Amino acid sequence: MIILVCAGYWGVTGCAAVIVGAGAGAGTYAYIDGELKRSYEAKYEKTYQVCVSILNDLSQPITEETTDGVSTTLQTKRSDGTPMIIKVTILESDRTEVGVRTGAVGFWKKDISKQFHKFVEERLISK
Repeated sequence: MIILVCAGYWGVTGCAAVIVGAGAGAGTYAYIDGELKRSYEAKYEKTYQVCVSILNDLSQPITEETTDGVSTTLQTKRSDGTPMIIKVTILESDRTEVGVRTGAVGFWKKDISKQFHKFVEERLISK
């Protein structure tokens, strides 16, 4: 019933949010206006380093990096020229959120963003 009410609310208000997964925590994504977000039980610095490491391994140099003390935004381009933005945000001392936006406005590539999250999850588990 709650799902139907939420779906009806989103349909009426025009919100572009979609929750993928079940329950809170690992495996749950929020897809909002082209950005695929997920939280991880890991410290900010570790999550940030994992994201930078993945970009290095993919030969995607960071073209711009900004931080405000709570979150860091990394901008890069894939080898095909597709823009990609990764945002790492502190939620709690041992919890961070990673948002990945791949593609241009109206041409989001959710599958690539989901793949990046898979890489993050695998590396956080192995470290």
